[in-house]
Amino acid sequence: MTGPEVLQDTPHRRVVRVGDTVRRPLHPWSPAIHELLRHLEAVGFPHAPRVLGIDAEGREVLTYLEGDSGPQAWARVVDESGLVGMARLLRDLHAAVREFRPRGDAVWAGRVAAPRAGELICHGDFGPWNLVWRGTRPVGILDWDYAWPNRPLHDVAYALEYVAPFRPDDECVRWLRYPGTPDRRRRVELFAEAYGLTSTDGLVDEVIAQQQQVLDRARRLAAEGREPQLTWERDGVLTETAARITWSRQHRHLFTGGR
Repeated sequence: MTGPEVLQDTPHRRVVRVGDTVRRPLHPWSPAIHELLRHLEAVGFPHAPRVLGIDAEGREVLTYLEGDSGPQAWARVVDESGLVGMARLLRDLHAAVREFRPRGDAVWAGRVAAPRAGELICHGDFGPWNLVWRGTRPVGILDWDYAWPNRPLHDVAYALEYVAPFRPDDECVRWLRYPGTPDRRRRVELFAEAYGLTSTDGLVDEVIAQQQQVLDRARRLAAEGREPQLTWERDGVLTETAARITWSRQHRHLFTGGR
């Protein structure tokens, strides 16, 4: 077995690769996440890491998924084939978890409550950086810490915030690897169709609603002293997130074709 390779090193989370495994710190919601991952393994979903146990240092041990992720992922989803592949992967994930029923005492980062009617366990952080890519094909899903019970449309809206994207033109070009102004309306329509939605009516408002819901979750975790949300609050990241929600409300027309 080769020595550890540091994949992420922050004050609140040090993630290392050891051979074909990944070692990550545990959280209060880790038992629920492990139950979810074991369900995905049992139903044959091939795009999630497998839980191998807890190591001697008290870290969870997961299988390593080979491919590109993190900052490299942004360029992959600019291509429409990457966009469509991401939507289809999310569709397949939701099909795999539809029958999953977690234990009644399961604790999630977002809330402590069983799924309600019409809900399933969403990934909760389904952005390009948390996918494993081979070329423009997403082949794996990482970082399940923010999985929580919600409507499937929550994951769709969360992804669309980043892949439509709900960001100003200069940010799309400077940071998100777009060659120019993205055709946001077309990208929303392509993602929705690939996922299996028959209409995009109301979808922009769903994106804005999930932005607010995720901000509320981050504020709640910060209030509990959780990291990285506590640092985000201290460094003004949550204030910037609130400003992005305002931008989304003011620029709805970019996604709907209206004014």
